[in-house]
Amino acid sequence: MGNETQDFLPELTQEDLDAGPQSGPSWQSAKWPLTDAADSDDLTQGLDPLALKIAVKEASKKAGKPVDDKTIEQAASDSVQAMMLIRTYRVRGHLASELDPLHLSERVLPDDLKPEWHGFTDDALDRPVYIAGTLGLEWATPRELVKILRKNYCGKVGLEYMHISDVEERRFLQDRIEGPNKVIEFTDEGKRAILSAVIRGEEYEKFLGKKYVGTKRFGLDGGESMIPALEAVIKYGGQMGVREIVYGMAHRGRLNVLANVMAKPYRVIFHEFSGGSANPDDVGGSGDVKYHLGTSTDREFDGIKVHMSLVPNPSHLETVDPVVLGKVRAQQAFREDLNKHETVLPVLIHGDAAFAGQGIVWECFGLSGVRGYNTGGCIHFVINNQIGFTTSPKFARSSPYPSDVAKGVQAPILHVNGDDPEAVTFACKLAIEYRQRFKRDIVIDMWCYRRFGHNEGDEPSFTQPLMYAQIKDHPRVSEIYSDRLLKEGVIDEGHAPAVRKEFDDIFAEEFDAAKDYKPNEADWFAGRWSGLHKPADPETARRNVHTAIERKLFDSLGRTLTTVPEDLEIHKTLGRVLSAKAKMFESGEGFDWATAEALAYGSLVTEGFGIRLSGQDSGRGTFSQRHAIWVDQKDERKYIPLTTLPHGKFEVYDSPLSEYGVLGFEYGFALADPKTLVLWEAQFGDFANGAQIIIDQYIAAGESKWLRANGLVMLLPHGYEGQGPEHSSARLERFLQLCANDNIQVCNITSPANYFHVLRRQMMRPFRKPLIIMTPKSLLRHPMAKSSADEFLGDSHFRRIMSDTKDIPDEKVKRLVLCSGKVAYDLLEKRDHEELDDVSIVRIEQIYPFPGEPLAERMKRMANLEEVVWCQEEPKNNGSWFFVQDRIEDALTAAGHHGKRPKYAGRDESASPATGFAKRHQAQQEALVNIALGLADGGMAQNNGNQSRKA
Repeated sequence: MGNETQDFLPELTQEDLDAGPQSGPSWQSAKWPLTDAADSDDLTQGLDPLALKIAVKEASKKAGKPVDDKTIEQAASDSVQAMMLIRTYRVRGHLASELDPLHLSERVLPDDLKPEWHGFTDDALDRPVYIAGTLGLEWATPRELVKILRKNYCGKVGLEYMHISDVEERRFLQDRIEGPNKVIEFTDEGKRAILSAVIRGEEYEKFLGKKYVGTKRFGLDGGESMIPALEAVIKYGGQMGVREIVYGMAHRGRLNVLANVMAKPYRVIFHEFSGGSANPDDVGGSGDVKYHLGTSTDREFDGIKVHMSLVPNPSHLETVDPVVLGKVRAQQAFREDLNKHETVLPVLIHGDAAFAGQGIVWECFGLSGVRGYNTGGCIHFVINNQIGFTTSPKFARSSPYPSDVAKGVQAPILHVNGDDPEAVTFACKLAIEYRQRFKRDIVIDMWCYRRFGHNEGDEPSFTQPLMYAQIKDHPRVSEIYSDRLLKEGVIDEGHAPAVRKEFDDIFAEEFDAAKDYKPNEADWFAGRWSGLHKPADPETARRNVHTAIERKLFDSLGRTLTTVPEDLEIHKTLGRVLSAKAKMFESGEGFDWATAEALAYGSLVTEGFGIRLSGQDSGRGTFSQRHAIWVDQKDERKYIPLTTLPHGKFEVYDSPLSEYGVLGFEYGFALADPKTLVLWEAQFGDFANGAQIIIDQYIAAGESKWLRANGLVMLLPHGYEGQGPEHSSARLERFLQLCANDNIQVCNITSPANYFHVLRRQMMRPFRKPLIIMTPKSLLRHPMAKSSADEFLGDSHFRRIMSDTKDIPDEKVKRLVLCSGKVAYDLLEKRDHEELDDVSIVRIEQIYPFPGEPLAERMKRMANLEEVVWCQEEPKNNGSWFFVQDRIEDALTAAGHHGKRPKYAGRDESASPATGFAKRHQAQQEALVNIALGLADGGMAQNNGNQSRKA
């Protein structure tokens, strides 16, 4: 749809195009003879030739046209070809639309959009054809059809939608695009408002460029039509039930959106340009550059208030996308809007190169219709600069448009010329209407340009001299639009200059006010976060809280976890698992990892918290250990015991095969909801590699950079069982390298009860920190990795350090072996087998924040201590060794053992995290255990598994 036609479209003169359509009698009098299985936009399917001839004959009689057999035969043939012509425009008309403001793109009119391709030449161009109400007409000549179709599909808006399978969605879009009188229309007041928003955006960028010469701002220059368009989303979204919008976007235009869409005060942004808010003393944290920051605000249109928030993001383009979607899902849950998805809207603003090039975009599209991740559709706005940094589109993607990835989920795509603010605003108005009605994703691809380089210090003519020569002479959006409104009589000569001066005066006034602006202490904890706070001092982050539960609740949960409904036929193996669980509760002994976890979840739900667990195969558990979902063996009905508990809510989802997208989504959910324990579980711990950007940029650094707390839990299966390089290590060392300023918690736990307590501690403390847990594999069923009922009750709590299972007097200990994770049980078994009575094995369950003080207290009591050894399964360059060695030495010094340093027992350095040969694995494991216990000297050879070698 558009209000102009292309000057390169051949065959029809302007005089021809100016001729009006010839309407016959009401089109309802005769309908296109299609079968019930066909639809009016697939006009060649299900066609009954005889019915068509009858319909044409009847319509011809009513219109007073010839009805002889030859004429009817020709008329029926014309009708088929006309419908093919219409369908071709619906499918491919966007290829001839006028999208590029710079006219640099080679867009050749496809042959099948020409009337002669469909058999209409010479006199046939003016022969009336029966089209049965299509385009709102019963009769039209091919010449008239082409005129209408070019206005509808080949103007400043090009619509792609015929890949959508849903009939109602296609009809909805056709109703708003097609017809002889369909043009983009705004009132004079609306046009002046659009112009004002465009000028405001332009003058703001010019002001920043003038006051902060050479400073990076990633300006919107060339794409200012986005400003009124996004305001249309707020205005029309509010009218359609939206009460909250969550935005995510990268750098380009971010400062403009913050100021002119989000209404962040200009003085605050000017203050940030001076480096003010980057000072940690002002608001806390390390701070971040201004074009990464977010904000939140309320805006009101027509008496309807809409709350808006812009999520902060790192420089990894598109990384913020799943975070926004997760936050929206949580907000929809607060508003009890998970069924209708009406009140909370996600809006993601993309760059063209990143939208086409970053796989996370597809991961987010893949989540769009999945249970547990659906947000009811997202509006995607692509700022299509037709360049990515210095790379031209033809070298950046293999598809015609950057938006083609959206076709995978049948999202409609509106391509629009960024030099036409009305067209862009219309596209956004249509997008919010579509989203609110169908609750599905939709894409606006705004073709524009980048007036300067990637940032304002770049010289783009180094790589794109022709494009930037064109841009240099190209008028600004406001100049093009104000000239148009001047010709239409909507504004007078002085209107645009007056608006520019008005905004320049405002900016100057705000610039002066910024000099005295003092930021408030950051308020992290409002709304759902009320009652929580940041730890008062570092020691608080290490302190335990009461996490035990009452016996009555313990017994009640036992019944919930072991009682099978009478009408549910479970798998016989699951029946044996549940029988074993029942015996645990009867005897009070032998509680395994999965049962302890279920007790933690069930107790938190009963106390009013939410639980959201997601990951690949998390319902059953990768190792068939969890069985959170029971499946009826006859009809596959699902029964989730923990959902029957009162007060809170338990959710478990088998996620798509995605790490990056899903972890980002869960981080976003936890960002919005501190009262739900949000857990992401990797199928194997090494799969976290696929989400490293989320870990580095958000989980580890988000609180410091953006003052945003988060309580997300990562469950990462980890342990050396001879399963090869990939499925042994969760890369513990990478998480430890990220640890600083009490930013995250890293645990490698060996006891089911301790796992129970650390999960409960996550919700019971008055602050939130991400929690990384190296979860076990073999320990899920290890006979020594069991807990008793007493360890969940009374005054029990999470233990950062686990004492030796054998009661060895402190004064007798000569060798102290420190370790974490599964290797502890290998050490205990070997030590007891060898009857070593002067060797104590202590497990460090929480590696960060490191429990240095209580460890020093223990070592202080060991007056005859001769050696301290750190034992780990991982290679020396992996695992905990390089992280803990200095901390252990500090604890030794604090304990009075001056001059002592810990020794290393573990695998040699290795480029691969584990061997793929079972025999070599076993030899290495025996060797490191023997070395740790003093049964062998030195290290071991990584390649041959020898049990002793001089270091």
